[in-house]
Amino acid sequence: MADKQNETALSSDATEVRAQKLKLLREKIGDVYPAHFHRTMTNAELAEKYKNLEADVETQDVVTVAGRVYSSRNSGMFIDLRDASGKIQIFSHKDTTPEEARDMLPMIDLGDIIGVTGVVRRTKRGELTINAQEITMLTKTLLPMPEKYHGLSDIELRYRKRHLDILTNEESKLRFQQRSRIVSGIRRFMEDDGFMEVETPMLQTVYGGASADPFKTHHNTLKMDMYLRIAPELFLKRTLVSGLSDKVFEINRNFRNEGVSTRHNPEFTMMECYWAYADYEDIMDLVERLFARLAMTIHGSTEFKYGDTEISFKGPFRRVPMPDAVKEVTGIDFLAIKTDEEARAAAKAAGFEVEKDWTWGECLAFIFEEKVEATLIQPSHVTHFPKDISPFAKEVPGEPRLVERFETYCNTWEIGNAFSELNDPEEQRARMVEQLEQAHARGEKDKQLDEEFLDAIDQGMPPAGGLGIGVDRLIMLLTDAPSIRDVILFPARRNKAD
Repeated sequence: MADKQNETALSSDATEVRAQKLKLLREKIGDVYPAHFHRTMTNAELAEKYKNLEADVETQDVVTVAGRVYSSRNSGMFIDLRDASGKIQIFSHKDTTPEEARDMLPMIDLGDIIGVTGVVRRTKRGELTINAQEITMLTKTLLPMPEKYHGLSDIELRYRKRHLDILTNEESKLRFQQRSRIVSGIRRFMEDDGFMEVETPMLQTVYGGASADPFKTHHNTLKMDMYLRIAPELFLKRTLVSGLSDKVFEINRNFRNEGVSTRHNPEFTMMECYWAYADYEDIMDLVERLFARLAMTIHGSTEFKYGDTEISFKGPFRRVPMPDAVKEVTGIDFLAIKTDEEARAAAKAAGFEVEKDWTWGECLAFIFEEKVEATLIQPSHVTHFPKDISPFAKEVPGEPRLVERFETYCNTWEIGNAFSELNDPEEQRARMVEQLEQAHARGEKDKQLDEEFLDAIDQGMPPAGGLGIGVDRLIMLLTDAPSIRDVILFPARRNKAD
């Protein structure tokens, strides 16, 4: 709570001083928030253009820059001015700066946004500097900046006031710049691989494509309840049916009315794609190529660190069927177990508490989550999921209890989920009806059968591989972020009063 206390301590004096300066500036110069100001280059462009300028050399070049004041020394003689691209030093002295411009210096506080026109030089110490000739107030700030050396130490305040977090924390700023590069990199990779980007509805009359609680809203004009999508899957498959493209993808926002944790946010980003005439093994190759490309984009290598752990996105990743992974860790051979009763008994004998109505597949998946996930540090594709928990995937030939599904794990987290997609319309309907009955039995009365999707599948969907990647978790890995809220600009929070 230290930052909140600091805010209170500062507000009575510093805020009033700024308000007084604003009043004086209005009287002196009129418009303190001008609409028009044109800089000639960014600070990064300036640094690049004059990177070979030698120390103690002054040019004849006059440039105009703009940015926020981050520090001021010697009564404003030296100012560090930052824009989104970097920092430049501003020098104001009676030998180089007109009196009118120097008169502005006492009116400038940390955090103010100013424009500066002047001559470029490099100081004897090698600092690229602009000798100010004109100083223009562009935005007078009414609130003080956080303490510059420590920024916002209160984590909740960092999330609530993300603008201050980024203003004062270079690590946070870099992380969100990297997020942009990662999302852009995913889009470029998919397009380079021949996928067409499409957009599907966020507001849906029937929610589906995953098992999760939805957010519910109401459309006043249509006089009907609607849901924020929990997944775009069923609409993307309908796009595949249409023949618009054999390869479609969407970078989408999904909403699930469930818990919040370091890896879960109610609103999150996924990349979901469908590839006609491909299967889950083709998708595994795609995931490995995508992850390697993104690691190279951010780190210049497929090797990087998350915390103290060395991670390698160099393919091929380990591929292990779920029953084999469970057997390796616990010794339980689920493939040798024939019935649901035997599966529950084996789980209980090994010390696991399972529900009395759990199926063979549910027991297998539960033990995997309890004992195996924590061992999956390096990227791994866990394949051959139970059919019981995978209603949209094709059966593994010769083993009808398992399906051609994999999840990609890294650092113990699930990052991706993929299937050889079920396209048999009769089996698809039967599985969705069974899933609906289970949902209603759990009390999910809003859950409905998506007849429009089933009608599209009746029209004929080609065999396909499908994939969903949790973009936020992938960004966490690539940017060494401890919490999903560190990679979401404005994460979900309780109300301040709470």
